[in-house]
Amino acid sequence: MNDEQLLRYARHVLLDEVGIEGQESFLATRALIVGAGGLGSPAALYLTTAGLGDITLVDDDTVELSNLQRQILHPTAHLGQFKAESGRTTLAAYNPETRVHARVERLSADALDAAVAAAHIVLDCTDNFATRHAINRACVHHRKPLVSGAAIRFDGQVAVFDLRRDDAPCYHCLFPEGEDVEAANCATMGVFAPLVGIIGSMQAAEALKLAAGIGESLSGRLLMLDARYMQWRQVNVRRDPHCAVCGDRVRSDNVLETSPSAERAPGACDDRTHGVVDQDDHGHDDDVKVQQVGRAQPLATAT
Repeated sequence: MNDEQLLRYARHVLLDEVGIEGQESFLATRALIVGAGGLGSPAALYLTTAGLGDITLVDDDTVELSNLQRQILHPTAHLGQFKAESGRTTLAAYNPETRVHARVERLSADALDAAVAAAHIVLDCTDNFATRHAINRACVHHRKPLVSGAAIRFDGQVAVFDLRRDDAPCYHCLFPEGEDVEAANCATMGVFAPLVGIIGSMQAAEALKLAAGIGESLSGRLLMLDARYMQWRQVNVRRDPHCAVCGDRVRSDNVLETSPSAERAPGACDDRTHGVVDQDDHGHDDDVKVQQVGRAQPLATAT
């Protein structure tokens, strides 16, 4: 790190859990963000300002007036531009050192596979289940950690599937493809603008923790937010040995070495799994309604 970088990232360097070594891990990390809308906006902004070295931003949509209520990557002056290119311009204004690659396309299976293979960490900020499952399959194939977020109306979800770990669940373990789920979207259901900021910022936080091996990731846990009452629930998720996507995943003792921070990643080694979907074990206040959950419901997300 040079003197300018030491000054720019000084508040990270002061943190014992980050320091110079952790910041250098950020600088060496390549992230793939699929979706430059409500969730991708705050996620990309915080990863860029935090000093992530390389971001590939994928979105084939254009900026519309109805996006501006929540998609903070895109100012009014960018109306009509492709979101990936608008996002690249905005991110460069915040931190020109971060290399941002704008991909204006809906990735084909082969292109998605190649993009995931080239990344250290993948953030799913998309708005449909077919794309979510395609991203998950590629992450399982390449053993890449996946940070998943979703938001609609006042409800949000965030989870990490650290597929470098042999015992980690994948998205399909939690939300099997083909289940009869309601495909809601913000165009018909609406979305509370700050909600996507909360969830997208949490995705950025989890990605940075994975990059630098900070603390314990959300792998094996799903957090669900009801923003009307600002109440969180947590359910614990384990790998399904019969999962059609990851059930035959081959054990590997070296897969963690694919991350820049693998040698300093305590969070990659101490995740807890307590059942496919178990009761939240953090509710101690009778006023917080913690429920037994048989199967959490997947959310589409706001774009």
